[in-house]
Amino acid sequence: MMKKLKLFFIIIFLTFIASILTLILPVFLTSCNSKAFSWLEKEGKVMSKLNEEESNSSKIKINEINSAKNDLTEDNATKTTANEIEATEFQGVKLTPISQQGNNALAGTQYIDKDNYRLIVDGLVENPLSLSYQQLLSYPQESWLMKLNCVEGWNFTAKWTGPQINSILKDAKVNPEAKIIIFYTADVPDKGYTSLDLDYIRDNNIILGLKINDITLPPERGFPFQVVAKSKFGYKWAKWVVRMELSSDINFRGYWESVGYNNNADENGPAFETN
Repeated sequence: MMKKLKLFFIIIFLTFIASILTLILPVFLTSCNSKAFSWLEKEGKVMSKLNEEESNSSKIKINEINSAKNDLTEDNATKTTANEIEATEFQGVKLTPISQQGNNALAGTQYIDKDNYRLIVDGLVENPLSLSYQQLLSYPQESWLMKLNCVEGWNFTAKWTGPQINSILKDAKVNPEAKIIIFYTADVPDKGYTSLDLDYIRDNNIILGLKINDITLPPERGFPFQVVAKSKFGYKWAKWVVRMELSSDINFRGYWESVGYNNNADENGPAFETN
């Protein structure tokens, strides 16, 4: 009988404990979960903040690197043109700014690498030449005040600086039978862009314009040089020249001349062939 009573009281006690746990445990777990969630949320915000700061730091470093690269590029550009200031007047005459000069191109601006550039001088010569840009600069340089007249009716006045073609021809040792120079350009490299009579070049001491208004000839103007064809229409002022061939073919016609433009191209004469 006593054993049955003890068992009964144990069952009652355990039931009571179970009831208490049933009431307390959810509250305890809720509190723990809330604290755990709060901790995780706080940790997440901290990690997010750290990641954001790290990202911002990386962006700052990248911006600093890019800025340094840009500064270096600007410095190099400045060094390249630091000693070149565009002339606005020469021999008492106001010059046309490069930015306002008219310009034509058959196939758009040609970009020639200065370090790899070579001017080939061949044909009827005893001593063919392959001249670098620096070698062209090493010849005596002279400056002209010259107006370029386009057959379309516009013109501009500029200061042109460069070596005489005669100086180059002297080194090439031209054969007596040579009558013309054919100028091959980067945009018309095979057929030849235009030609000029050898006598005209010699008599007028024609120069190759390496500079315009004291500025190294820009790509759009014909770098490395533009032939300064005194008293001739602009289509004789060859740009982006890569080869000068001495020839006896007086019947040669260049790009524009082959479609009817006057081969003489005298700026006071007819623009087109009359026959």
